[in-house]
Amino acid sequence: MPVSLSKGQKISLTKDNPGLKKVVVGLGWDVNAFDTGAAFDLDSSAFLLTDAGKVSKPEDFVFYGNLSHPSGAVSHCGDNLTGAGAGDDEQVKIDLSKMPPQITKIAFTVTIHEAEQRRQNFGQVNNSFIRIYNEETGEEILRYDLGEDFSIETAAVFGELYKHNGEWKFNAIGSGYQGGLAALCASYGVDVE
Repeated sequence: MPVSLSKGQKISLTKDNPGLKKVVVGLGWDVNAFDTGAAFDLDSSAFLLTDAGKVSKPEDFVFYGNLSHPSGAVSHCGDNLTGAGAGDDEQVKIDLSKMPPQITKIAFTVTIHEAEQRRQNFGQVNNSFIRIYNEETGEEILRYDLGEDFSIETAAVFGELYKHNGEWKFNAIGSGYQGGLAALCASYGVDVE
């Protein structure tokens, strides 16, 4: 039975699952019936961070334009252009056994592509969630439903996987940002052009 988290709640993934190596992070959302004159395209990303809370190199930013980390520890399963249907809209696979030692946190984010031009924001998105399941058994470990009502934000940090005292834990963040992907990249130390 998966643990259902609320905002700010933290849980250990590896304490109750010794030997857990491969997990899948599923992210999902639905778009409200608002007609903005343009289709919605939401994109998930993973930022692999050091203790400083920043990426150490550009390859530590895994997204639709860089689907896998050189270490093989993180791979993005590809961009879903519509978000239609039930279940996960996008997935990121994590192999904890391949995680480089300097990576102590992975932030999972979702942004709205071309949000400003399309006059879109997370206020027009609902039923957003992040879940983590064991890739080898298919067992869902945790789920966090973002109940937040973001009215002007164009980017959101859904949650973070982080290492603490040798354990991998998850923190349900649920924070919205203005400025889309560029704002998140700036926050995490990724140079964008």
